[in-house]
Amino acid sequence: MSPQILPIYLINIDRASERLAEIRRQSAEFSIEINRVEGIDGSLLTHEQWVDIDERLFLRRHGRHILPGEYGCYRSHVLALERMLADGVDAAVIIEDDVLMDREFLARAAAAKEAAPDADVIKLVNHRWKGFRALAQSTEGDVLGRCFFGPQGSTACYLVTRSGAQKMIAKLRIMSLPWDVAVERGWDIDMSIYSTRADLVGFTHLRQKTMIGTRKTYLAAKLPIWRRMPAHLFRVIDFFRRLAYVLIRPPLARTSAMKVPERSLTTS
Repeated sequence: MSPQILPIYLINIDRASERLAEIRRQSAEFSIEINRVEGIDGSLLTHEQWVDIDERLFLRRHGRHILPGEYGCYRSHVLALERMLADGVDAAVIIEDDVLMDREFLARAAAAKEAAPDADVIKLVNHRWKGFRALAQSTEGDVLGRCFFGPQGSTACYLVTRSGAQKMIAKLRIMSLPWDVAVERGWDIDMSIYSTRADLVGFTHLRQKTMIGTRKTYLAAKLPIWRRMPAHLFRVIDFFRRLAYVLIRPPLARTSAMKVPERSLTTS
């Protein structure tokens, strides 16, 4: 069997044994090697055990308290990036344990990387799509670009380069937003971030059993409406910064070697 195109790092906490079993089933079925990263279970930690957070800034930016599951998720992604760097790989895919892969997944991910040579991060799954600006197309047919609106949500599956991992650890080590929101803010962390228009993975039925928080717990963590005004202002400012990030023509779109069909360069 030929070497795997890209290493995959799986974030999985110990009590999520059913999710791990499902990922291992996929690994065997599709001959995909998975490197498990033991995630941090925020539910097992007291607030006093939390490290590297700016809680005041989180409240000001996000308008609610940090959930234990969010804290664990954030720290787990940092651990996965550190593991990737320690292993000395040039690029890798980070996945959470509720994704559903197929045989074409790794080839499509590798082709997306080739189509976006300047990318630090390529998000391979998203939850919200509005105003997508297409910038390139991979040899596997996947369209890459950026979105005018957000947050897009989800870091369940993304490709990250070595330099991208180094930047993320340096600039995002201190938690002041949920991980999925923080990662896509390329304008703030000086990173080149793209997304594929179509999801490269699906989700298993186990996704319904959330490991972070229910709608009820999210609502309970919200600050009173008058204390959420700074968060609303932050989002308005971020909206315009996002627009500038998308509209300023990135190096990828100027590369003459890119031959992107006109039909893919549409806004939807």
